Amino acid sequence: MKPTPSADLAARLRQAVTRVNRRLRVTSLGEISPAQASMLASVELLDAPTLGDLAAAEQIQPPSVTRLVKGLAEAGYLVQKTDANDRRSTRVGITPRGKKALTEIRDRKTQFLNSKLSALSAKELQKAQELVTLLEGLLEE
Repeated sequence: MKPTPSADLAARLRQAVTRVNRRLRVTSLGEISPAQASMLASVELLDAPTLGDLAAAEQIQPPSVTRLVKGLAEAGYLVQKTDANDRRSTRVGITPRGKKALTEIRDRKTQFLNSKLSALSAKELQKAQELVTLLEGLLEE
């Protein structure tokens, strides 16, 4: 018979994942806000999305997307271009500066986690590997 997970386990997992994510954000962002970093990552992932695509991906209202994209464009992280096929639409692209900022954010996150993992014993590292595999499996759709 398969064991039933407890609500306590689910709550502890949620709290731990949330705290790890918060620590990663705090240690990695530098001059970019969490919302800006998320927007940069979405633009990179979606490859020349429209503002509507970004609103859907980020689950925020179009005026918020417009404000974020405008600020990131003014800072040189994004570019806005009129869609060649639909002149009413604007497409957003990531600049080399934006790609560099994302790479630096990701590198700082990896370095933070690597420093924490470096303090673990061999047995704990094996458990961490198993946990990563488990979490990856939970997130597969």
